[in-house]
Amino acid sequence: MSVQKQTTILVTGANGFIGRRLVKELLQRGYRVRCMVRRPSDFPDEVEQIQADLLRSDSLTAALSGIDTVYYLVHSMGQSKGDFAEQDRQAARNFVAAADLAGVKRVIYLGGLGETGDNLSHHLASRLEVAHILQTGCFSTTFLRAAVIIGYGGSSYEMVHSLVKRLPVMITPRWVATRNQPIAVADVIAYLAGCLEEPKTAGETFDIGGPDIMTYKEMMERFAALEGKRLWIIPVPVLTPKLSSYWVGLVTPVKSAIAIALIEGLKNEVICRDNRIQELLPIRLTPYNDAIRTALAEQHAGGPL
Repeated sequence: MSVQKQTTILVTGANGFIGRRLVKELLQRGYRVRCMVRRPSDFPDEVEQIQADLLRSDSLTAALSGIDTVYYLVHSMGQSKGDFAEQDRQAARNFVAAADLAGVKRVIYLGGLGETGDNLSHHLASRLEVAHILQTGCFSTTFLRAAVIIGYGGSSYEMVHSLVKRLPVMITPRWVATRNQPIAVADVIAYLAGCLEEPKTAGETFDIGGPDIMTYKEMMERFAALEGKRLWIIPVPVLTPKLSSYWVGLVTPVKSAIAIALIEGLKNEVICRDNRIQELLPIRLTPYNDAIRTALAEQHAGGPL
């Protein structure tokens, strides 16, 4: 059954990189939107804001009241002190309990793409665990497994942009040769909103990525070329991701905790193995170079275009 546009959609993590863009898209599509935030923010007047914290179960009742569909876009990495995986685990458990009591029917969750197994990075393993917790709820969970997301304001973009701008020569871990399938943030938003309107995506797990497959080394080299720069990348077998994160923290605005998680994730190939979503939501995917051009234009303009 398709979602009626007079119903209210709850967006958790609404203040984040993805959340703000999704709220704008939902409003443009005619939906009523409620944002769950820890502190009031500058959303459009038509947006309902409710203060709540997923780590405080008693704060969730009002946020979930009257809600059938929720976007779950929350993660604790780099946002607070302590073990982010444990905080995300507890937040997801609290949400499931409260959502079941509130009678929520559907949840759409954006997580990370990566091979499963013991070698999965701490960050990707945590995102996968959150998905498994959400899937224990009485509601139907759509799990979108996203590759590296390219867009102004995103941690991956900010890290690569700063590295290319400030370091013409980089000494990197050997994992820089790992393949990935970066996706433009606009395409992620299109998939998220599209899932709301396509009932066949309910209860399913999908991989989402862009049209280009490349190594992280090629990602940085192509980024540099678009900015008219030359870049020399020297992979060194003995350089660990943790050591790399130290100099990344020195030359980029990305928080050290986030940098460590992102660089650790370089060891995991992030390639779409399941392209079923393209049949249900046949959007025109943005090439990597065009995604970078858009991000650079948004950075120059000071915000999303």
